[in-house]
Amino acid sequence: MAHSPEPLTETSVVKFKNQDFRSLRDRCLSRGQLFIDNTFPAEASSIGQKLLKGKNISKLEWKRPQDLSEDPPHFILEGASRFDIQQGEAGDCWFLAALGSLTQNPQCLQKILMNQSYSHQYAGIFRFRFWQCGHWVEVVVDDQLPVIDKSFLFVRPRRGNREFWPCLMEKAYAKLLGSYSHIHYGYLPDGLVDLTGGVVTSGNLHSTPSDLLMAVRTAIKAGSMVTCATPNGVAEGSKVMENGLVSQHAYTVTGAEQIQYQRGWEEIIRLWNPWGNTEWKGRWRDGSQEWEETRDPRKSQLYDNKDDGEFWMSCHDFQENFSSLFFCNQIPIILDHGVTLTERWSQMVFKNQVISGNMAEHRRATHYHFRVQEPTASKNVVVAFTVMPQSLKTAEEEGFPLQFQVFKVDSQFQKFQERLPPAFFSQFRNAAQGIDYGYKRNFTKSFHLSPGTYVVVPSTHQKEVEFLLRIFLKIPDKDRNPSSSLNLRALKDSLPESGSQESIFYSCVDQGLDIDASQLQKLLNQEFFKGSPRDTFSLDQCRSIIALMDLKVNGRLDQDEFARLWSRLIHCQHVFQNIQRSPGVLLSSDLWKVIESTDFLSGVSISSKLLSLMTLRYSDDSGLVSFPSLVCFLIRLETMAKAFRNLSKDGKGIYLTEMEWMNLVMYG
Repeated sequence: MAHSPEPLTETSVVKFKNQDFRSLRDRCLSRGQLFIDNTFPAEASSIGQKLLKGKNISKLEWKRPQDLSEDPPHFILEGASRFDIQQGEAGDCWFLAALGSLTQNPQCLQKILMNQSYSHQYAGIFRFRFWQCGHWVEVVVDDQLPVIDKSFLFVRPRRGNREFWPCLMEKAYAKLLGSYSHIHYGYLPDGLVDLTGGVVTSGNLHSTPSDLLMAVRTAIKAGSMVTCATPNGVAEGSKVMENGLVSQHAYTVTGAEQIQYQRGWEEIIRLWNPWGNTEWKGRWRDGSQEWEETRDPRKSQLYDNKDDGEFWMSCHDFQENFSSLFFCNQIPIILDHGVTLTERWSQMVFKNQVISGNMAEHRRATHYHFRVQEPTASKNVVVAFTVMPQSLKTAEEEGFPLQFQVFKVDSQFQKFQERLPPAFFSQFRNAAQGIDYGYKRNFTKSFHLSPGTYVVVPSTHQKEVEFLLRIFLKIPDKDRNPSSSLNLRALKDSLPESGSQESIFYSCVDQGLDIDASQLQKLLNQEFFKGSPRDTFSLDQCRSIIALMDLKVNGRLDQDEFARLWSRLIHCQHVFQNIQRSPGVLLSSDLWKVIESTDFLSGVSISSKLLSLMTLRYSDDSGLVSFPSLVCFLIRLETMAKAFRNLSKDGKGIYLTEMEWMNLVMYG
């Protein structure tokens, strides 16, 4: 069945405070009114006393951009850039540095900004999307911004630059977290994760300058966001030091190069300050002797002496003056022991998890199992926790609200899948590592673990904490050989930039540029799955899958069609693993839960009667659903739902000729 492909989305979008952007905008347009957001009112309460202390509140006003200048405002003008951002009086450099890094990935930034304008269908309302604990949340705001004496309190447009997307996005983020005061000081990992849904890992600031250079360049090449921060100064808060750096401040890392200098080479790194000015005054600064003396032919490309907050410094000086370096990507970026970006990771996701501080003993806690299949030369497991912001409102103390330990499970305890017996926890020597560090909503820890079965056991001292847990497992080097077999857990969520989908596609092509059903069957069964016959794809199932994904209706999949199928397989695997009662066992009674957990079925609903028919169609005599059957069911459900939407003119029904009906049901 041919239909128009859609942009891939990882999760369904949740509407914050149940505000629907389109209906609110259309209502304002029909009435000729500008939107006023009563859920985040133009009042001092939306700012918070922390940021209003010492201010003349009587002069506080909320103005729309067009009321502050005779020049017309723009949402975006000539593309979004980090240089559009200039931090105001809120201490949210941790968020703005992350945002500055995101501007270097326009495709990802556009998913948050969307197509908005001050000229087309303007109604004083804008929307932005942020990732929160496994879901993209859409936040609606009006464009009234707080000013005192016509000066912006918070992010303001750069001088002569009437672009307001950074100001409005900051307001939306403040609304999401509760007020502008709630974004006053924070943690870089939180900003990185909220903007991408990625996983944050730390860079090694104690490596050699050349290793640091290579790590930053490799991470940026992989499309990662890269940020860093200076340590706390003598005085509280962010202060400009003699060397031009700001203490307790976040910066965006925008580049790293090895440059010719004197008779050798020197490693330099480029940073951007969200203040929009205030730059480094040491070696390799703007206008420095080093830039005057270098004869590197790339000088004109790398160096631009502007007061824009961006500057170069040597990697050695960077290591001396910065206390943290963070990488953020959809898969872990761990650059140790010669790790390359061709490595692949599988992912286990546990959403909407809740833990209570009343669980005083480990035997009452929830355990999350995972298995390390093969030994690796470097870190091979990453455990990432994300805590819901609501879980922090009752806890004013600093620090991450969760602790966790990783235990290796001996063979006699491996039969316990949901709850380990008290006897297991008498062996605390099995603990791999626990944490309790100064992070607020996101914490990531990497491990180098030997083969075996493990459990993650979280705990908390608070009354209740809701969280998302993601466990990333590295696929060993030998499993990257196309002739080797992987098991179902190893089906991998590859980044498009990594090229892995392309290599997998071409590895199974005999001739030409497309694959047919028999080649797809060989790829899935011989190269990626092993186990009982019920866990393999039949030729008929592969023919069915190709018919459903075949946009050109030629009985084969090209590279784009294969990439779209691959993303579906990845997501089906995550759903299967998260809902299965025991390894490889999915009950037909859980199909309803499967549909609700499948992101690409967002907005699709079926009746109980249809679900019963699907249970008969896709489960075996024992009421079990195999992974191949689940894939066929979910992809067919998505395709048929889209077919109805494309063919229906009123959303209630469709009219088909006999031949159209036969083409639809017999091939699709």
